Amino acid sequence: MISRGLPVNSETSGDAPRRWLISRFMRSRKGNVAIEFSLLALPFSLLLFAILESCISFAGQQLLANATDSVARQLRTGQIKAADVTKASLKALICNDLEIIVTAGCPGLEVDLREFATFADAAKVRIKLTTDKDIDTTGFAVTPGPSMSKNMLRVFYRWPVMTDFLRKSMSNLKGGTTLHFATVTWQNEPFDD
Repeated sequence: MISRGLPVNSETSGDAPRRWLISRFMRSRKGNVAIEFSLLALPFSLLLFAILESCISFAGQQLLANATDSVARQLRTGQIKAADVTKASLKALICNDLEIIVTAGCPGLEVDLREFATFADAAKVRIKLTTDKDIDTTGFAVTPGPSMSKNMLRVFYRWPVMTDFLRKSMSNLKGGTTLHFATVTWQNEPFDD
């Protein structure tokens, strides 16, 4: 009797075909790449999305810091007069620089611009969160000071975490967002009010 690949043995038992199939499976290298790829595809994808999410978030934070510095410089030098600054105009100035990477209109943007008597008073201001994990905006105002006054501009943005599986670990505010913020404290230069 001719067998198809089975070893010819007069003492073939019921275990021999199983052992033969297992050894054949272990020797075969035809599906290695597919199996290895399927085992590595998920961790690789998770790592790739985590890197992309983090990079985009850091880029958004840097844009926010640059926009805040730019507006603070214009206020410090008197290019923007204190009388012309409103909450809407201040948000628009900052949002113009951010719209390259965030949604139009910058939803989630909060601003706080105040004059302080001393730098020590400005240093006492802290970021507060509400009980439902959102930014506490009570006390926020837009009241820049005149020439030679000490001012502090704080800008907050609720950055949305885009990747679902990273939302729980990256977000620190309600709604799956993370807090990006920038602060600049300065003394205005002497200019005509």
